[in-house]
Amino acid sequence: MGENIAKTAVIRSGAKIGRNVQIGEFCIIDENVEIGDDCIIGHHAYITGHTKIGNRNKIFSGAAVGVPPQDLKYAGEKTELIIGDDNLIREFTTLNPGTEGGGGRTIIGNHNLLMAYVHIAHDCIIGNHCILANNATLGGHVEIGDHVNVGGMTPIHQFVKVGNGCMVAGASALTQDLPPYCLAEGNRAHIRGLNKHRMRKLFSRDEIDEISKLYKILFSRTAPIRELAENQLAQNPSIHTQYICDFILKSTRGIPLKGVQGE
Repeated sequence: MGENIAKTAVIRSGAKIGRNVQIGEFCIIDENVEIGDDCIIGHHAYITGHTKIGNRNKIFSGAAVGVPPQDLKYAGEKTELIIGDDNLIREFTTLNPGTEGGGGRTIIGNHNLLMAYVHIAHDCIIGNHCILANNATLGGHVEIGDHVNVGGMTPIHQFVKVGNGCMVAGASALTQDLPPYCLAEGNRAHIRGLNKHRMRKLFSRDEIDEISKLYKILFSRTAPIRELAENQLAQNPSIHTQYICDFILKSTRGIPLKGVQGE
């Protein structure tokens, strides 16, 4: 063991540890784990399963990474947890691998912050530059895009999809699909408008105006939202219109429109 690995850490034979990795006291790293370069693993962390961790991640004390899915159908089959680069995974997070019926992989992208006690269940897909605040809980098969914020104490129902640039407020409960760049709040959570704070960091003024105009039409209640999305897609197939309208048309859980205040 190198000088960066504590004497009380347990590294099982077969584990692959990259360059300049720091592993704290009383950690357990099981045999099928791969850890990339320049990672820091805090005291008492447990990393198990077929887990692949990229470079420059920091995993804090007490995290349980790659532990078996909380799914009664899971029978010990080989499934994976894949974590990208430059993530902060705070204390007592629980991250599960996939299941055979869900594609076999849970995937977490790059530059994400998972605060204390966050739970990411089996077969979830998390994009890049996301923040999940303390006690945010993702059920199985949840998909979250890039630049998404989920507030503390907020559960997201299994199979829900959240588009890029969204924000779900704290102490909410999201049970339906949230289209890109929307702000949702409440229990049950409903769309309250657009996440303009995030949009200003991602887009030009003209792009923001285009997206805002599109959502005024989609939220107008002059027809079902799917019909409005189909009409807009036919009339103006720009990049933003295509992404937003395709998201709505592919939704399987519905869109939480009650309470939309408009923009």
